[in-house]
Amino acid sequence: MLEKILPNNIAVSEAFDDPAEAVLFAEEEALLGRSVEKRRREFTTVRHCARRALAELGRPPAPLLRGERGAPIWPAGIVGSMTHCDGYRAAAVAEDSVVQTIGIDAEPHAPLPEGVLEAVSLPEERSWLNTLSRTDPEVHWDRLLFSAKESVYKAWFPLARRWLGFEEARLTVDPSGGTFRADLLVPGPVEGFSGRWLVADGLVVTTIAVPRSNGQNL
Repeated sequence: MLEKILPNNIAVSEAFDDPAEAVLFAEEEALLGRSVEKRRREFTTVRHCARRALAELGRPPAPLLRGERGAPIWPAGIVGSMTHCDGYRAAAVAEDSVVQTIGIDAEPHAPLPEGVLEAVSLPEERSWLNTLSRTDPEVHWDRLLFSAKESVYKAWFPLARRWLGFEEARLTVDPSGGTFRADLLVPGPVEGFSGRWLVADGLVVTTIAVPRSNGQNL
Protein backbone atom coordinates (compact mmCIF):
# COMPACT_ATOMS: atom_id res chain seq x y z
CA MET A 1 0.00 0.00 0.00
CA LEU A 2 2.59 2.55 1.08
CA GLU A 3 4.68 2.11 -2.03
CA LYS A 4 1.77 3.59 -3.98
CA ILE A 5 2.08 6.91 -2.15
CA LEU A 6 5.81 7.11 -1.43
CA PRO A 7 8.62 7.84 -3.92
CA ASN A 8 10.67 4.89 -5.13
CA ASN A 9 13.85 6.02 -3.36
CA ILE A 10 12.21 5.07 -0.06
CA ALA A 11 12.31 1.40 0.97
CA VAL A 12 9.01 0.09 2.32
CA SER A 13 8.04 -3.14 4.06
CA GLU A 14 4.53 -4.08 5.22
CA ALA A 15 2.87 -6.99 7.03
CA PHE A 16 -0.80 -7.87 7.42
CA ASP A 17 -0.15 -10.49 10.10
CA ASP A 18 2.59 -11.38 12.60
CA PRO A 19 5.01 -13.83 10.95
CA ALA A 20 6.72 -16.47 13.07
CA GLU A 21 10.14 -15.38 11.83
CA ALA A 22 9.69 -11.91 13.36
CA VAL A 23 11.96 -11.83 16.42
CA LEU A 24 13.56 -9.17 18.58
CA PHE A 25 17.09 -8.40 19.66
CA ALA A 26 17.68 -8.69 23.40
CA GLU A 27 17.96 -4.91 23.67
CA GLU A 28 14.51 -4.56 22.12
CA GLU A 29 13.02 -7.23 24.38
CA ALA A 30 14.19 -5.18 27.35
CA LEU A 31 12.02 -2.27 26.21
CA LEU A 32 8.83 -4.32 26.39
CA GLY A 33 8.87 -5.16 30.08
CA ARG A 34 5.48 -6.61 30.98
CA SER A 35 3.72 -5.47 27.83
CA VAL A 36 0.56 -7.33 26.87
CA GLU A 37 0.70 -9.81 23.99
CA LYS A 38 -0.96 -7.47 21.50
CA ARG A 39 1.61 -4.76 22.15
CA ARG A 40 4.42 -7.32 21.95
CA ARG A 41 3.25 -8.58 18.55
CA GLU A 42 2.94 -5.06 17.13
CA PHE A 43 6.35 -4.03 18.45
CA THR A 44 8.03 -7.17 17.11
CA THR A 45 6.47 -7.21 13.64
CA VAL A 46 6.93 -3.52 12.92
CA ARG A 47 10.64 -3.89 13.70
CA HIS A 48 10.75 -6.96 11.49
CA CYS A 49 9.31 -4.77 8.73
CA ALA A 50 11.87 -2.06 9.45
CA ARG A 51 14.76 -4.51 9.20
CA ARG A 52 13.42 -5.85 5.89
CA ALA A 53 13.23 -2.29 4.56
CA LEU A 54 16.74 -1.53 5.81
CA ALA A 55 18.01 -4.67 4.06
CA GLU A 56 16.80 -3.16 0.77
CA LEU A 57 19.24 -0.32 1.45
CA GLY A 58 22.03 -2.79 2.14
CA ARG A 59 21.93 -2.32 5.90
CA PRO A 60 22.53 -5.31 8.23
CA PRO A 61 20.01 -6.30 10.95
CA ALA A 62 20.39 -4.19 14.09
CA PRO A 63 18.36 -3.33 17.21
CA LEU A 64 15.89 -0.50 16.72
CA LEU A 65 15.53 1.16 20.10
CA ARG A 66 13.47 4.11 21.30
CA GLY A 67 14.79 7.60 21.79
CA GLU A 68 13.29 10.86 22.97
CA ARG A 69 9.46 10.73 23.17
CA GLY A 70 9.55 7.17 21.93
CA ALA A 71 10.87 8.03 18.47
CA PRO A 72 12.79 5.15 16.86
CA ILE A 73 16.57 5.39 16.81
CA TRP A 74 17.64 4.56 13.27
CA PRO A 75 21.12 3.45 12.19
CA ALA A 76 23.50 6.26 11.30
CA GLY A 77 22.69 7.76 7.94
CA ILE A 78 19.07 6.56 7.92
CA VAL A 79 15.75 8.34 8.32
CA GLY A 80 12.52 6.46 8.68
CA SER A 81 9.10 6.00 10.20
CA MET A 82 7.05 3.07 11.51
CA THR A 83 3.34 2.51 12.04
CA HIS A 84 1.01 -0.24 13.22
CA CYS A 85 -2.67 -0.79 13.78
CA ASP A 86 -4.96 -3.82 13.88
CA GLY A 87 -4.05 -6.05 10.95
CA TYR A 88 -1.25 -3.90 9.58
CA ARG A 89 2.36 -3.01 10.36
CA ALA A 90 4.75 -1.05 8.14
CA ALA A 91 8.06 0.77 7.99
CA ALA A 92 9.60 3.18 5.48
CA VAL A 93 13.29 4.11 5.44
CA ALA A 94 15.72 6.03 3.26
CA GLU A 95 19.29 7.30 3.22
CA ASP A 96 19.47 10.68 4.93
CA SER A 97 21.59 11.97 2.06
CA VAL A 98 18.50 11.59 -0.13
CA VAL A 99 15.53 12.17 2.17
CA GLN A 100 15.36 14.64 5.04
CA THR A 101 12.44 13.18 6.99
CA ILE A 102 9.62 10.64 6.64
CA GLY A 103 6.28 10.32 8.40
CA ILE A 104 3.85 7.44 7.86
CA ASP A 105 0.68 6.41 9.63
CA ALA A 106 -2.01 3.75 9.20
CA GLU A 107 -5.40 3.62 10.86
CA PRO A 108 -8.49 1.43 10.55
CA HIS A 109 -10.85 3.05 8.06
CA ALA A 110 -13.62 3.71 10.55
CA PRO A 111 -15.04 6.76 12.33
CA LEU A 112 -13.05 8.17 15.22
CA PRO A 113 -14.37 7.29 18.68
CA GLU A 114 -16.83 9.79 20.09
CA GLY A 115 -15.15 12.95 21.40
CA VAL A 116 -11.79 12.38 19.69
CA LEU A 117 -12.41 14.66 16.71
CA GLU A 118 -12.96 17.69 18.92
CA ALA A 119 -9.65 16.98 20.66
CA VAL A 120 -7.56 16.65 17.49
CA SER A 121 -9.06 19.19 15.08
CA LEU A 122 -9.45 22.93 14.62
CA PRO A 123 -12.82 24.60 13.91
CA GLU A 124 -11.87 25.30 10.29
CA GLU A 125 -10.92 21.65 9.84
CA ARG A 126 -14.25 20.51 11.19
CA SER A 127 -15.90 22.79 8.64
CA TRP A 128 -14.35 21.08 5.62
CA LEU A 129 -14.81 17.70 7.29
CA ASN A 130 -18.55 18.35 7.46
CA THR A 131 -18.63 19.32 3.79
CA LEU A 132 -16.66 16.28 2.62
CA SER A 133 -18.69 13.95 4.82
CA ARG A 134 -21.81 15.07 2.96
CA THR A 135 -20.34 15.04 -0.56
CA ASP A 136 -18.24 11.86 -0.22
CA PRO A 137 -19.53 9.81 2.73
CA GLU A 138 -17.65 6.66 1.71
CA VAL A 139 -14.43 8.09 3.20
CA HIS A 140 -14.10 8.53 6.96
CA TRP A 141 -12.55 11.97 6.70
CA ASP A 142 -12.21 12.36 10.46
CA ARG A 143 -9.97 9.30 10.61
CA LEU A 144 -7.97 10.55 7.63
CA LEU A 145 -7.43 13.86 9.42
CA PHE A 146 -6.20 12.04 12.51
CA SER A 147 -3.84 9.83 10.48
CA ALA A 148 -2.43 12.77 8.54
CA LYS A 149 -1.69 14.66 11.75
CA GLU A 150 0.11 11.60 13.09
CA SER A 151 2.26 11.57 9.94
CA VAL A 152 2.89 15.29 10.37
CA TYR A 153 4.18 14.76 13.90
CA LYS A 154 6.41 11.85 12.84
CA ALA A 155 7.94 13.99 10.07
CA TRP A 156 8.23 17.06 12.33
CA PHE A 157 9.88 15.57 15.40
CA PRO A 158 13.20 14.46 13.87
CA LEU A 159 13.64 17.99 12.48
CA ALA A 160 12.44 20.05 15.44
CA ARG A 161 13.13 17.65 18.34
CA ARG A 162 10.09 18.93 20.19
CA TRP A 163 6.43 18.13 20.65
CA LEU A 164 3.78 19.25 18.17
CA GLY A 165 0.19 19.28 19.36
CA PHE A 166 -2.78 18.40 17.18
CA GLU A 167 -3.91 22.02 17.40
CA GLU A 168 -0.54 23.27 16.11
CA ALA A 169 -1.01 22.00 12.56
CA ARG A 170 -3.86 23.09 10.27
CA LEU A 171 -4.77 20.49 7.69
CA THR A 172 -6.46 20.77 4.31
CA VAL A 173 -7.24 17.80 2.07
CA ASP A 174 -7.58 17.40 -1.67
CA PRO A 175 -10.29 14.72 -1.91
CA SER A 176 -9.75 13.98 -5.59
CA GLY A 177 -5.97 14.19 -5.77
CA GLY A 178 -5.21 12.03 -2.75
CA THR A 179 -3.04 14.72 -1.17
CA PHE A 180 -3.08 16.92 1.92
CA ARG A 181 -1.32 20.01 3.19
CA ALA A 182 -0.39 20.75 6.80
CA ASP A 183 0.44 24.34 7.73
CA LEU A 184 2.34 24.52 11.00
CA LEU A 185 1.09 27.15 13.43
CA VAL A 186 4.25 27.29 15.55
CA PRO A 187 7.80 28.42 14.71
CA GLY A 188 10.09 25.66 13.58
CA PRO A 189 12.45 24.34 10.92
CA VAL A 190 9.64 24.08 8.33
CA GLU A 191 6.44 26.02 7.72
CA GLY A 192 4.45 23.00 6.63
CA PHE A 193 4.32 19.63 4.93
CA SER A 194 2.63 18.18 1.89
CA GLY A 195 1.56 14.57 2.00
CA ARG A 196 -0.41 11.84 0.30
CA TRP A 197 -3.21 9.55 1.45
CA LEU A 198 -4.88 6.33 0.37
CA VAL A 199 -7.92 4.36 1.51
CA ALA A 200 -7.79 0.63 0.71
CA ASP A 201 -8.29 -2.77 2.30
CA GLY A 202 -10.11 -1.35 5.30
CA LEU A 203 -7.28 1.05 6.13
CA VAL A 204 -6.42 4.71 5.67
CA VAL A 205 -2.71 5.40 5.23
CA THR A 206 -0.95 8.76 5.07
CA THR A 207 2.62 9.67 4.17
CA ILE A 208 5.03 12.60 4.15
CA ALA A 209 8.50 12.55 2.59
CA VAL A 210 10.80 15.57 2.33
CA PRO A 211 13.83 15.19 0.03
CA ARG A 212 17.24 16.41 1.08
CA SER A 213 18.03 18.29 -2.13
CA ASN A 214 15.64 21.23 -2.03
CA GLY A 215 13.52 20.87 1.13
CA GLN A 216 10.34 20.53 -0.88
CA ASN A 217 7.98 17.67 -0.15
CA LEU A 218 7.95 14.67 -2.44
